[in-house]
Amino acid sequence: MSEKMQLSLNDRKKVWFRSQFLQASWNYERMQNLGWAYTLVPAIKKLYTKKEDQAAALKRHMEFFNTHPYVAAPIVGVTLALEEEKANGVDIDDAAIQGVKIGMMGPLAGIGDPVFWFTVRPILGALGASLAIGGNILGPLLFFFGWNAIRMAFLWYTQEFGYKSGKEITKDMSGGILKDITKGASILGMFILAVLAQRWVSIGFNFNVSTVPLAPGAYIEWDKLPAGGEGIRQAFEQVGAGLSQTPEKVTTFQQNLDGLIPGFMHLLLVFLCMWLLKKKVSPITIIIGLFAVGIIARLIGIM
Repeated sequence: MSEKMQLSLNDRKKVWFRSQFLQASWNYERMQNLGWAYTLVPAIKKLYTKKEDQAAALKRHMEFFNTHPYVAAPIVGVTLALEEEKANGVDIDDAAIQGVKIGMMGPLAGIGDPVFWFTVRPILGALGASLAIGGNILGPLLFFFGWNAIRMAFLWYTQEFGYKSGKEITKDMSGGILKDITKGASILGMFILAVLAQRWVSIGFNFNVSTVPLAPGAYIEWDKLPAGGEGIRQAFEQVGAGLSQTPEKVTTFQQNLDGLIPGFMHLLLVFLCMWLLKKKVSPITIIIGLFAVGIIARLIGIM
């Protein structure tokens, strides 16, 4: 019977140290995937003795990954536990590991910004600045050492928490716990994708589909307004009363779409990109294509 492979405390410390450089090789195609794979190298070398197994492990961790760099640690910990069990013969496929990563990285990314960028860093910065204004050298030192101490401690303890939680997850593989987690992570990932699509995807068709003349009294007659401040006051009053600023009501194609299904084109664009990715189209090609289509559509007046 072969010896059970297990990551030692020293192995996990090596992974923790490398996680400091998660964004050192960030790229637009797969975001943090290179830094992620680099982080896991010590664990992969320990768990897999054959070169082909090491190469396969690195390959599955070269997929897309992106989250807040400081909250990636619990995902690292869970991944270490899953890789450890996989190396010991537990039936965990690559899709399950990737599914857990994707499901966790979205929700955790939303935690990192408010906690670190909008809370911890401003507080330490304010304390350091208050000392530095008085000429105290402790100001910048407080910020530098305090910030890094909090950051590195958080990375270590949350990585260990993720590792121990991952060990609990893999204890009962026959009960389908990992399958349930993977399914839940995938659902949560799709939910986050929908939220991000509505918030960050912007597409609008600006060409007109109808122009209807308005009856007198339904629009502002600018030439009849008095000059000076009184004219401006009356114009604001008429706008507040709902009068149109032009003698014609122009309806764009985008207004019709928004009236039927708001955000429909945003969703279609996301589905198109997902379909292209499924067809193995490079993300860089998709990005360049979106730029080209947007520029051309703007020049001919469609968008």
